[in-house]
Amino acid sequence: MFSLQTIFGKGDKFYDLLEASADAARQSTRALIAMLNAPVSARSLDEFRVARRREKDLFAQISETLVNTFVTALDREDIEALAASLYKIPKTVEKFAERYVLFSDRLGDVDFAPRAVMLEKAADVIVQMTAELRRGFRLDAMRDLNDRMQSIESEADRLILDLYRDLFTNERDAVRLLLRKDLFELLEKAIDRCRDAGNVVYQIVLKNS
Repeated sequence: MFSLQTIFGKGDKFYDLLEASADAARQSTRALIAMLNAPVSARSLDEFRVARRREKDLFAQISETLVNTFVTALDREDIEALAASLYKIPKTVEKFAERYVLFSDRLGDVDFAPRAVMLEKAADVIVQMTAELRRGFRLDAMRDLNDRMQSIESEADRLILDLYRDLFTNERDAVRLLLRKDLFELLEKAIDRCRDAGNVVYQIVLKNS
C-alpha cells in the first residue's frame, strides 16, 4: 500500500522548484548589497539580470510542470500564487538597481545599504519559510518565521515614515528629493514583496494544518 508520504513525498519536484525560486530572490538581494558597496566603476547590473533570468526560467518550469503533473504536494493554486509572488521580488530589486546605477552620481552621499541589508534579511526568511513547506505543515515553526517577517516589514514601514519626514524637512533639491523618495520606496516595495510571499506560505500552512 502506498502512503500519503509516498505520494506527496519530500522528493516532490515542486518543493525543489519553489526553493530554487526563493533562493534566486535572495540572490538578487545579495547582489544589491554587493553593488552598493562596490566602487562606482565596478557597479554592474549583470548579477541582477542573472537572478531575474533564473527566476523567470523557474517560473516557466513551475507552470509547465503544473500542466504535466496530475498529483502535487500542494494545491495547484497555492503553487501558482507562491511562484508568482517569488517572481516579483528580483523583478523589483532589479528595477531599483537600474535606477540607482542611472542616478547614483547625484546620490553618492545617500546610504541605501542599511535598507538593503533589511531586504536581504526578509529574503532569507522567505527562503526558510519555503524550505519549511517540505517538512510538513508545522504551524508553530511557520508562525515564528512569519512573525519575523512581519517584524522586518513593520520596521521598514517605520523607517519609510522617518525618511519622508527627513526628505520634506531637509532636502532642498527637488530632483534629489524625488530620486531619493523613488529609490527608497522601491526598497520598501521589495520588502513588501517578501512579506507577500511570506503571507502566501503562511496561508498554505494554515489551510493544511
